[in-house]
Amino acid sequence: MDEVPGVNTPRVARVLIDSPLPQLDRLFDYSIPAAMVAEARPGVRVRVPLRSMGRIADGFIVEVTGAGEFAGTLSELEAVVSTARVLSPEVWMLARRLADRAAGSASDIVRLAVPKRQVRVEKAWLLEAEAEAEAEPSGAVVALPVPGFDTDRIDLALATGGRLAVDAVPRVVEVPAVGGGAPRWVGYWATTMAASATRALAAGGSAILAVPDYRDQEQLVTALRAVLPADRIVHLDARQSNPDRYRALLACLGDTPLAIVGNRSVLYAPAARLGLMAVWDEGDPLHNEPLSPYVHARDIALVRQELQGSALFFLSHARSTEVERLVEVGWLDELTAVRAVPPKVLPTAQQQSQDRLAAQARIPSSAWREARAALEHGPVLVQVARPGYAPRLACASCGNTARCQRCEGPLRLKTARSTPSCSWCGKLATDWSCANCAGTAFRMVGQGTGRTAEDLGRAFPGVRIIIADGDRPILSVDAEPALVIATRGAEPIAAGGYRAVLLLDGERMVARESLRVGEDCLRWWANAIALAAPGATTVLVGVGGALASALATWRRADYLRSELGDRRTLRFPPAVRVATVTGTPETVQAAVDAIHDIDRVDVLGPVETPDGGVRAIVRFDYGEGAAVASGLRAEVIRAATSRRKRAGGATGRVALPTLRVRFDDALSFDSSE
Repeated sequence: MDEVPGVNTPRVARVLIDSPLPQLDRLFDYSIPAAMVAEARPGVRVRVPLRSMGRIADGFIVEVTGAGEFAGTLSELEAVVSTARVLSPEVWMLARRLADRAAGSASDIVRLAVPKRQVRVEKAWLLEAEAEAEAEPSGAVVALPVPGFDTDRIDLALATGGRLAVDAVPRVVEVPAVGGGAPRWVGYWATTMAASATRALAAGGSAILAVPDYRDQEQLVTALRAVLPADRIVHLDARQSNPDRYRALLACLGDTPLAIVGNRSVLYAPAARLGLMAVWDEGDPLHNEPLSPYVHARDIALVRQELQGSALFFLSHARSTEVERLVEVGWLDELTAVRAVPPKVLPTAQQQSQDRLAAQARIPSSAWREARAALEHGPVLVQVARPGYAPRLACASCGNTARCQRCEGPLRLKTARSTPSCSWCGKLATDWSCANCAGTAFRMVGQGTGRTAEDLGRAFPGVRIIIADGDRPILSVDAEPALVIATRGAEPIAAGGYRAVLLLDGERMVARESLRVGEDCLRWWANAIALAAPGATTVLVGVGGALASALATWRRADYLRSELGDRRTLRFPPAVRVATVTGTPETVQAAVDAIHDIDRVDVLGPVETPDGGVRAIVRFDYGEGAAVASGLRAEVIRAATSRRKRAGGATGRVALPTLRVRFDDALSFDSSE
């Protein structure tokens, strides 16, 4: 609340200091000099003195009060860096709640939410802010029906802050281009999110729309431009340049309802009147935050929905076990299409074949027939497990995996004529010899996109071959006949949809040592199936059992419920929460001891880590999350302060962290290989 400077003007600023040190993760009280009273408002950047460290630190004013908690004489603010209130109250509350939940620092989350200051961009925004405040948005928003779904249920969720797990329609759809250009094809999910956003904006609230990567952003922005005025769409993404990202953040600070689009970090966008948050494909690993405190996009959305009371939609073709658990406990409601038409999926492992060898081939005869027939009408998608030519090389003499002589990473072959290189560090293996038998010849193991393209090019002479992977990103292809060989997640959109989809290397994908391998494969294959044209056939090669049945019947939730039941029996996430505690043997043991008395807490390990430390996995029930986080956070602070004392105080020496905590680590139970 702003006050006019006067006799009763609050003179104490509560400041969040921008520091990675856990012992500074609290608000500090500073006296506001008389000259700064008008500028020192909540949300602005300031510089403050740190007496204990003898330096000036950056920070944000979180609150301005008449009296602080400190009874002595307060230090004064050093400077107000800018009058732009870039840390909004809702983002601060979210950062504090998430940090406490993950035993982390609020300043680490604020660093993700508020980009570095761009002076020119900010000055231009401040000059325009007053004029823009008086101007009306250039275009009106029309609330559009949500195609394929019960719009009344959408409206009820928007009005009451409902939470929905939306089963996206597995189709592609054509949307008109802005300005009279050629129409574009996008996933049906993108039009569902865009139409939902129009209804949120028409009701007076903003919509935050989070997607995993730039391919999904391109589709969603295309769908939004077809239904919303350009000035109502803001693109806020960590891949943007610093000026563009800061400009987008400033645009979100106004009162005009906006559709704010981006990757996981967009969920931190300021929006005081938030009507909707929608997250597409929340099971994608790109929604995992690699920076401390490692909060997943799904958890950001769930906590923010609880704080602001907005509607929350999780859309997917195959949801994660985390969302399935929330559906089972009643926290999320399911929403399916009004007239859902399941896709046509044929698992080859469930077909009867007279030729056993043909059935075991990488591309069985049934898949060849489907591809040949479909190529008469349009493109065919071939999904493979790995990029490159040969994903793995082995010694021709002894058969052991060929490994890099620098870092022990596996060697691979990018193209048929390239020199083998390390898939970890990239070093060329020009003088390689086997560590086991001293052999110098390689044998190719597996087939990537390049080698698959060669084989299919010989089998289908005269047909266009298109490769789409991380090195050759392609967003879309036309409707002409072509074989599109793509790695999982890199499949381009085809105009009108693919006339057939071949899912290869399934047995290799399910052989990956990971707790989540089943649901990951379900998601990869469901997303590829959704790119097929209506009525087109998808051939799933080499996979049978429950996974194949879930896709063939399009009852993915049945598989997830069974998977979740198994994890409850074994106390694996998401049936329980987990935290990985990494550090020296002494600090890890102290952390484990600090939470030992909490009910239903058990510890796996500790085990040694490659860097010489140890790691333990703590499992606990959801109801004990606050107690576990508090106990581990106290140990992190204790380890940090004792490390500083051992390093000689403020002598300039920096010691390595001796204790790290990561909650809800998706890789806790994955193989290290």
